[in-house]
Amino acid sequence: MAVSATSLISPLKNSSLSFSSCDSVCSVSKVVFPRKQFKLCATTDVALTGVVFEPFNEVKKDEFMVPMTPQTSLARQRFADECEAAINEQINVEYNVSYVYHSMYAYFDRDYIALKGLAKFFKESSEEEREHAEKLMHYQNIRGGRVKLHSIMMPPSEFDHVDKGDALYAMELALSLEKLTNEKLLSLHSVADRNNDPEMQDFVEREFLAEQVEAIKKIAEYVTQLRMVGKGHGVWHFDQMLLHNGAA
Repeated sequence: MAVSATSLISPLKNSSLSFSSCDSVCSVSKVVFPRKQFKLCATTDVALTGVVFEPFNEVKKDEFMVPMTPQTSLARQRFADECEAAINEQINVEYNVSYVYHSMYAYFDRDYIALKGLAKFFKESSEEEREHAEKLMHYQNIRGGRVKLHSIMMPPSEFDHVDKGDALYAMELALSLEKLTNEKLLSLHSVADRNNDPEMQDFVEREFLAEQVEAIKKIAEYVTQLRMVGKGHGVWHFDQMLLHNGAA
């Protein structure tokens, strides 16, 4: 279809056009508007400049190739072996702490101990630690790692203490366990940092660290209160507050 110069010019009032012709091919080189200039390119063989993203060339790199080996994760990317191993270790930490708390629950639920509030508290604590382990297992699978469950140590079954009493002794042990768990989480975060894995760092910070600090503060307050009430009737009142209010 032939296009005349007149038909190109007619819609552009108060503007000027310059044309170049060669072998019956007409190209618009410049359109001049009042106060502004627009350059129009009628050809497609002009070299591109600036930042150019060429996805079909970049995906040919080895790190973007989809693996063909059986039993190999297709989703894994920039996930170091050290990070994978550290997550499995943290899963074991969470399960071990959960196991201890479950033993505490069983102890305080005995008929001749009968501190139902403490039993409830440690049962909920055990479930929370198990949820943490499962959250880590889910993350391991998301990143393309393999969950490996290590052995769990048998926890103590008796928590009575001659000087402190069972309630204070168990709560002090819980505080130590929470601090230990926090230390392990900080080590896990440092492993992610060492392997330049910002996504894993964000996961540990978002899902664990703030909650862990709050748990340490809460249990520290419980220890202080139990030290104040001693081994007598005050323990029963503390236990009732845990049972009915969820917090002392």
